[in-house]
Amino acid sequence: MGGRGACRAAARREARPPVARRARAPVFASRRIQPPVIPDIVRHVGEPRGDGSVSDRYSSKRRFEHFRAHEWRPGFVSPDEDLQGQPPLRHDRAKRRGYVREFAAFLRPFYRAFAGTIALGLAAAVLSLVLPRATMYIVDVVLPHGDWRVLHLLGAGLLLVIIVHQSFDLARWWYLAKLNARIVFRLRRRLYDHLLRLPLHKLYNLKTGGITSRLSGDIDSVSGLPHLAVVSPAISAAKVLLTLAILLWINWQMSIAALLLTPLLVALNLGYMRRIRPIYRSMRRDRSDIDGRVVETFGGIRVVRAFGREKTEARRYAIDHHAVIRKGLLAEWLEVLIGSGWGFLIPLTALTIVWLGGTLVLLGETTVGGIIAFQMYLMMLLTPLSNIIRTYGETQRGLAALERVFDLLREPIDLPDRPGAREAAQAVETFEFENVSFAYRPDQPVLRSFSLRVEGGMTVALVGPSGAGKTTVTNLVARFYDPDAGVIRLNGVDLRDIQLRSYRRLLGLVQQDVFLFDGTVAENIAYARPDATRAQIEDAARRANAHEFIIGFPDGYDTIVGERGVRLSGGQAQRISIARALLADPRILILDEATSNLDSESEQLIQASLRELLANRTTFVIAHRLSTVVNADLIVVMEAGRIVELGTHELLLAAANGRYREMVLRQQRALELGAPAPESPAWLT
Repeated sequence: MGGRGACRAAARREARPPVARRARAPVFASRRIQPPVIPDIVRHVGEPRGDGSVSDRYSSKRRFEHFRAHEWRPGFVSPDEDLQGQPPLRHDRAKRRGYVREFAAFLRPFYRAFAGTIALGLAAAVLSLVLPRATMYIVDVVLPHGDWRVLHLLGAGLLLVIIVHQSFDLARWWYLAKLNARIVFRLRRRLYDHLLRLPLHKLYNLKTGGITSRLSGDIDSVSGLPHLAVVSPAISAAKVLLTLAILLWINWQMSIAALLLTPLLVALNLGYMRRIRPIYRSMRRDRSDIDGRVVETFGGIRVVRAFGREKTEARRYAIDHHAVIRKGLLAEWLEVLIGSGWGFLIPLTALTIVWLGGTLVLLGETTVGGIIAFQMYLMMLLTPLSNIIRTYGETQRGLAALERVFDLLREPIDLPDRPGAREAAQAVETFEFENVSFAYRPDQPVLRSFSLRVEGGMTVALVGPSGAGKTTVTNLVARFYDPDAGVIRLNGVDLRDIQLRSYRRLLGLVQQDVFLFDGTVAENIAYARPDATRAQIEDAARRANAHEFIIGFPDGYDTIVGERGVRLSGGQAQRISIARALLADPRILILDEATSNLDSESEQLIQASLRELLANRTTFVIAHRLSTVVNADLIVVMEAGRIVELGTHELLLAAANGRYREMVLRQQRALELGAPAPESPAWLT
């Protein structure tokens, strides 16, 4: 039995997939720092057991080992963080310095406030140096002479010094808190404004979790950088220099003996701290992914429950968090090593002073008061020195967040206006595509030499199979993108020569998947016109056949619709969306018809609302209903990014062997055979 068991164990070891650990040493060898000993709790902290699925086999332990082998180095950037979708890049020192310069320029309006904060800190630091010198005088002069009067005066004076010192310190921290709040507000507002103007494909790459993590946790970390990287080190450095000068003046031999190990410890600590930043950057990326997954899971909670995937999602969430915990423990372990170094140095230094100072007292070369003062000054020296090292570690967290925030701020905004761009005309006479080609990716063209002329007030129905390019046409109409080749003109003017904000004021959008904000019915209808009166809102709702069901709610127009309109039925949400477009009164309307099946009454009401909406507007419809296609002024049949048929319903139906005619006849045959007629022919979807 023992032999067979040994064989099975050996077979399991051979079958076990290798874990990449060999790359660890070169990472540290480049800095001549030995890799720290990682305690077993980091490698083997208990993690949730899975069911053997693909996601479970890639356990948090293997993710952690992969991170240590391949990503735990300064400058590594995950492909997930690269908005261009390129391979991993290295943030070299020049790029990092560029981030710091940009952040410094951002902080320029706050320079005077920072200077005042530093001045308060320096004043408090100078006052703190009085106490050891006064203690030395009391022990060596006042006490031997028994001078009660001087003792009381010095005690009262030192009490006043302590009160003033604490007042300066309190004022510094209060102003610093207000300053950080202003920085957070301004930086968060700037990032949010920038995110709103980023190109759509970059926002899609970021996902919801990536956006929220940058707006919340990353900015909070960045806001503390001025204090961690400038204010605190400046005050601590001044205190260190002043204290060191006093120590050398009191006794230079004891100063050298006491500080002999300090430079080595500082160098080692700084080396270890450089290894912490990649950990925090990776943790922030992981948390961003986790946040995005949470948003996605609860956004699709009906799908999760319908397929019984609650346990799978919970297990995935636990494993993802477990990987973050492993990295967090690694960072904590490095910080513990640093703290233990200072914990060793301070008692050792105190012992050195007691031993060496006692010897000097016995030899008559110094006094007891001098030893006490020296010991107090030495603690004043080591404390700010350790603070500098500690804040350096916290600065790594802030710098990791800074890179993520300013990576986004460096991204070019969506379609900046050309110099001399004009205001958009208020009337639509013509809208024209001329030899337009477009691709979301260079190797996958979506539109090819697309040409179309639309007269003002026409309704254009775009039909064709999935992937034909219908949505891309409407994206170009909305100018979410510019064409790669060709020109799109409004009234003969290139859209790129029209101010984007001015042009977008002409547009209205009704999406297939209705999006409503978590607010009241009135707020959603008035989204495009916040200044609309209640009468105007109700008029738009009546025209959209929504007024009757709205007033049936207990709170009427003040009813909360819930996130994405979850408290409304599909038909109700669609009619509110149509009312929103009617109130905006756009000159150009983009309509992506809903494909969801509704009851006959809702269907009739929505069709009536759409007829009201489409009247007297230039409309581009991604058509899914035959009734909409029949009533369109122009039908554009698309396939593989090209127009294959163009005309009215009657004209296309009369064309022999035409695609449009083929699908209409197929639908008629289905009706004759008694089969349920599809709401939308296959080529219309």
